[in-house]
Amino acid sequence: MSDDWADLVSAGLLLLAAVLSLAAGIGLLRFPDALSRMHAATKPQILGMVAALAALVLSSGSWTTLLVVLPILALHLLTTPMAAHMLGRAGYRVGHLRDDLLVRDELEDDIQRAQRAGENPRGRRPGRGR
Repeated sequence: MSDDWADLVSAGLLLLAAVLSLAAGIGLLRFPDALSRMHAATKPQILGMVAALAALVLSSGSWTTLLVVLPILALHLLTTPMAAHMLGRAGYRVGHLRDDLLVRDELEDDIQRAQRAGENPRGRRPGRGR
């Protein structure tokens, strides 16, 4: 009887993971710029992966599976936000963003400071004015 409940919960978690992955894919296609797509690529994808790994652990019913899944989860939770940050920063620097969607541009101060120091002799953010 407890195996039936574990299978039902695992199926529900796998369905949730599939829906979150679908939402991430749709967000990547629909969002207008790199900064918006960065969120679509990371937030639902991490939650979907957590749900899929939880379903795997529940369906196997083994402690060794949990011991294998935990480092995978930890490494993924550490690397995905850093990768998204670097992709967003690169998208900002090459101009793949819409300024009208920004509420507050915190990186602009750093860019202006670098321009005053002579790092960008053109006097504008790279990728602008094309």
